[in-house]
Amino acid sequence: MFLHPDLMLALANERHRELIAEADRGRLLASARLTRRARRAGRAGKASAVRGQPTGTLASCEPSAVVPAR
Repeated sequence: MFLHPDLMLALANERHRELIAEADRGRLLASARLTRRARRAGRAGKASAVRGQPTGTLASCEPSAVVPAR
């Protein structure tokens, strides 16, 4: 069974693209897993934020005012 050289080249190129796409998906999923794991670890180690006290290092633009609940 002899296949035409152009067909063999097309099949090889298609397989090559599939392998590259699969590797890209794997890297993307691994990156997402690491990000999620880091985010979960950050939440577990951080105390819950107190209302009215910012948790970040940047000051707010305007002073916050206490608004009564309706």
